[in-house]
Amino acid sequence: MILICGIPSEPPLARVIDALQRMRTRYTVFNQRHFATAEMEFEIGAGVVSGFITLERNHLPLSRIKAVYTRLMDFRVLPEMRDVADGSAAFRHCAGLHDTLARWCEIAPARVVNRMAPMGSNSSKPYQAQLIQRYGFEVPETLITNDAARVLEFRERHKRIIYKSTSGVRSIVQMFADEDVPRLRELKWCPTQFQQYVEGVDVRVHVVGEQVFATRVESGATDYRYASSQVGEAAVLTATELSDEIADKCIRLTAGLGLAFAGIDLKLSPDGRVFCFEVNPSPGYSYFEANTGQPIARAVARYLAGKA
Repeated sequence: MILICGIPSEPPLARVIDALQRMRTRYTVFNQRHFATAEMEFEIGAGVVSGFITLERNHLPLSRIKAVYTRLMDFRVLPEMRDVADGSAAFRHCAGLHDTLARWCEIAPARVVNRMAPMGSNSSKPYQAQLIQRYGFEVPETLITNDAARVLEFRERHKRIIYKSTSGVRSIVQMFADEDVPRLRELKWCPTQFQQYVEGVDVRVHVVGEQVFATRVESGATDYRYASSQVGEAAVLTATELSDEIADKCIRLTAGLGLAFAGIDLKLSPDGRVFCFEVNPSPGYSYFEANTGQPIARAVARYLAGKA
């Protein structure tokens, strides 16, 4: 039995569910929005994890769950929690359920895509960048500072620089421009990450176990995810092939970070250098699959089913 956790209508989950149905593989869904009718408990004894989860009145022993695909959103922003008071019985039940599920996923003897501990490196992009370098990728020269003078020196050295979030919270990558200079006085309240701008071709790589799906991205935008708003037209996505060397590095990087499924952002520079910006441990792959036809959801489903 495979357990799917999150909002089942969300495209990444919906596509994996569809793939499991086509494979005629048994699965069940924990729909976060139905938390009120769900229950879960587990215990550890003699080195064995046992317990149960009840979903839609279906009582399932945890020992029957062989794999988990989880894309849980913060339960506090669920529509059903809008009028639930902090500390109320409903709030405690929802919080306790999610906490129990998260803790079980960390120790469950099942395939989990992905466990929380290895996903943590993405919460600090500067830290993750240090890990990325160990696997043979280059990372852009980076400055994290609240000193305006250092930013201007950094810009003078690299001519073109960008700025973005240092955390796992999504931000829009922006080119630093002359009109941003007056805003540097705000840095004293919020140290910010700046990076050299790297020329080249953007490639998004999805790794599922030992399978690699690479997508070439053509766009004039600084952040191709927001190409329509930045340059007035959407990015063009095309399935592409990586060299065996780069593909192997992506597989080793994913495994080295303890992940089963990852979205890796690369840039291939004109001089042959390969830069890696980030490893996303919960990639919204559906955008790339919908534009290229790459069978990423099927690969995830097969991995969960132990058929990879």
